[in-house]
Amino acid sequence: MTDRSLLSGIEPDPAGDAGHAEHPPRVGFFTDTSVCIGCKACEVACKEWNALPEGGLSLTGLSYDNTQGLGASTWRHVAFIEQQVPAPEGRTQLPLADGPYADPQDPQGAGAPGEMRWLMSSDVCKHCTHAACLDVCPTGSLFRTEFGTVVVQEDICNGCGYCVPACPYGVIEQRPSDGRAFKCTMCYDRLGAGQEPACAKACPTESIQFGPLDELRERAALRVDQLHEAGVDGARLYGHDPTDGVGGDGAFFLLLDKPEVYGLPPDPVVTTRDLPAMWKHAGAAALSLAGTVAASFVLPTLLRRKTTR
Repeated sequence: MTDRSLLSGIEPDPAGDAGHAEHPPRVGFFTDTSVCIGCKACEVACKEWNALPEGGLSLTGLSYDNTQGLGASTWRHVAFIEQQVPAPEGRTQLPLADGPYADPQDPQGAGAPGEMRWLMSSDVCKHCTHAACLDVCPTGSLFRTEFGTVVVQEDICNGCGYCVPACPYGVIEQRPSDGRAFKCTMCYDRLGAGQEPACAKACPTESIQFGPLDELRERAALRVDQLHEAGVDGARLYGHDPTDGVGGDGAFFLLLDKPEVYGLPPDPVVTTRDLPAMWKHAGAAALSLAGTVAASFVLPTLLRRKTTR
């Protein structure tokens, strides 16, 4: 028996607590945005393998992004963020180690004010340690797999939509045609066959890396150190910390700017975290209401008896 909460806090074994007594190590994604080239191979591979329908192609007018965000039919989304360099020291220059594009006169890639830079990132469901979408699902359509991932069973989903507002990242969405919810499964069928997810397999630069989550976190920490040593001070990890508001993500990122720049919440918190306290308050309120109602009946009776004596 444990006294820790299954809705928030550090959770070392989400698959075990979901009932998988003997299970493989938890797996996940580490997306290194510093080497993403925006090719969208991951988007194409995801749609092809999972037979996802076309979800609408319309340019935002702000970039070359023609899918705009994650949705029921877009389980991988490559974001294109175009930024104007505010100052010479504001430009991010990735370490090319005297590569063909390195400028010996400008080793830090400072550039001049007014120049542009692109930030590209392949977004995906985070497969949270504490997945609010799973917690609120009334049918059991969402479940935790033996790999620690979170999957929707589309044949069980009743389209209630409770999972949509529960997700702190705004990932899961209902398909307009039938109302059922869909999201990334981390290619659960491929994992069961010993294969890596289609998006990671298709990524030409290894921006999307797949493997045991503990190994990915170690690899990511080393990569951040490498970038800092190369002068990329803005490099940071996002979603890797088991002590954060969702217990750490199964899909985390190396970013070159603040999370808000990429459309990610800066401090996500699992929306079901306060459910135990809410139920306690609701119970206390119910008891107080019951006591008030009982008193409204008992006190007049007692007063009448007292006056008749």
